[in-house]
Amino acid sequence: MIAKVNSSAVLGINAYLVEVEVDLSRGMPSYSTVGLPDSAVKESKNRVESAIKNSGLIFPLKRITVNLAPADIKKEGSSFDLPVAIGVLSAAGIVSGDRLQDTIILGELSLDGSLREIRGTLPMSLAVKEMNFKNILVPEANQKEAAIVQDINVRPANNLRQVVDFLNGDIEIEPYKVDIDSLFKEFAKYPVDFSEVKGQESAKRAMEVAAAGGHNIITIGPPGAGKTMLARRIPTILPELTLEESLETTKIHSVAGFLTHGKALVATRPFRSPHHTISDVALIGGGAHPRPGEVSLAHNGVLFLDELPEFNKNVLEVLRQPIEDEEVTISRALMALTFPARFMLVSAMNPCPCGYFGDPNHHCTCTPGMIQRYVSKISGPLLDRIDIHIEVPTLSYQELSEKSPGESSEVIRERVNKARKRQLERYKDKKGMFCNAQLGSKDIRKYCIIDESSEQLLQMAIQKFGFSARAYDRILKVSRTIADLESSGDIKPEHISEAIQYRTLDRKYWMT
Repeated sequence: MIAKVNSSAVLGINAYLVEVEVDLSRGMPSYSTVGLPDSAVKESKNRVESAIKNSGLIFPLKRITVNLAPADIKKEGSSFDLPVAIGVLSAAGIVSGDRLQDTIILGELSLDGSLREIRGTLPMSLAVKEMNFKNILVPEANQKEAAIVQDINVRPANNLRQVVDFLNGDIEIEPYKVDIDSLFKEFAKYPVDFSEVKGQESAKRAMEVAAAGGHNIITIGPPGAGKTMLARRIPTILPELTLEESLETTKIHSVAGFLTHGKALVATRPFRSPHHTISDVALIGGGAHPRPGEVSLAHNGVLFLDELPEFNKNVLEVLRQPIEDEEVTISRALMALTFPARFMLVSAMNPCPCGYFGDPNHHCTCTPGMIQRYVSKISGPLLDRIDIHIEVPTLSYQELSEKSPGESSEVIRERVNKARKRQLERYKDKKGMFCNAQLGSKDIRKYCIIDESSEQLLQMAIQKFGFSARAYDRILKVSRTIADLESSGDIKPEHISEAIQYRTLDRKYWMT
């Protein structure tokens, strides 16, 4: 007898329907799985058999063949345990097939028949809604995540026996519902705030400008100056996540297995800070079974690279494409997967190998050659994609001992939101453009028009500091953002002047 159970799997960050077919036939007792299963799927045989027996049910001693269709896509993970077990019991006549037709079943089985948490529940729930199924049956640990998708019945279960009784109509599992607004309020809280940062007013201002325009930023300063502390607070001043952004971000984290237990929704801007020993595959994504990398996990948030020159050169070079395209394409022989990667790049570095070049309180032991080799580890093409360079000096005792708190993140975020609204209004006719950081050369000429006095100021800066053509464009983009923060329709000389200060690594005097 053949039984069919509907399930789902994830390919990239999107889910697709998997039909689990189970055939019981005469012959020597055996168990085989076809349909391109990976090791975890093949090992489900032992889990399924033990779970059925330990749930007080009869495991059929027949020739069992399990097919996972479509058969041309690699199946991975342990979420097929429950649908396979139900398929075996249905083919044996123990489970009625009446409720199977409109239900998607997911879950990993323990040997005692209890259900364990699985990855990728949210994209699977979204797929259930798109495919017009009425029910999705998931482990209780995944109920919140699955219920984020409205207009479907999420049926949470604790064990295999409960699922069998539900499918036979002996018990009813009530649909689980969540209030998305309540979840947003519960999870949309940051553990840090800009009011905790003492001093560093110029650096805070640069962070505000970067957040307002979506600009990539690099901070340069000695150890202990507060570069990491400042970076960790940038997500707190970025505009709040919309529901659409939150769902997209949650999908990525769910597939990667980074959703913490009980947290069904990513309601704050992600902050990812990989160590400088990271590989290019871990940063960009990929592997034998392609997974999202750090750039995708930072989607709609911040990717922070501390000690930037310490990263391997090939790792930094692969960043150029996702920064430009806001997505990553992983190509394999039989498929190509695209992961979103729209993030704000924030990086930090010491001014020299010892870290104290230009610090009045410490003696720098580095030679000019050592400093030049250290700084040159950051390639021109990557530096070309970083709009703001800011120095973060060592704090004085007066700044450290200051009692009164600084501006809170909420106050700064209000100004950032106003600037972002001006940009959204300005670029409403340009598809895919949301902030000043996305301006291309043609757009800069259209939206960053400056008057004669500003032209003269910019010309003098280029001659004095030796700015390149790329620095010229960056200064205009940042000036546009500064003007937006000041609610000014025109770019004024004072906006140009401030933007010039944010080109530290382009100035000729850096190496003198």
